Amino acid sequence: MEKEELLKTIEKLLSFDGNETVINPDYLQYFTLDELEKIRDELQKRYETMVEKNLDWLKSFKKE
Repeated sequence: MEKEELLKTIEKLLSFDGNETVINPDYLQYFTLDELEKIRDELQKRYETMVEKNLDWLKSFKKE
């Protein structure tokens, strides 16, 4: 995956709340591909954790 693609993925992960996040592409020169992949992976983990916590919370309102 190229830096530009990773940047787009990172922007999408940061836009989880419906507010568009745009990162200046000029910042790509300061990050290695590996660093961007680590940022993406960490954001994905946080997103997954947030979704799981919200699901547990929503289930508490469900009638059984």
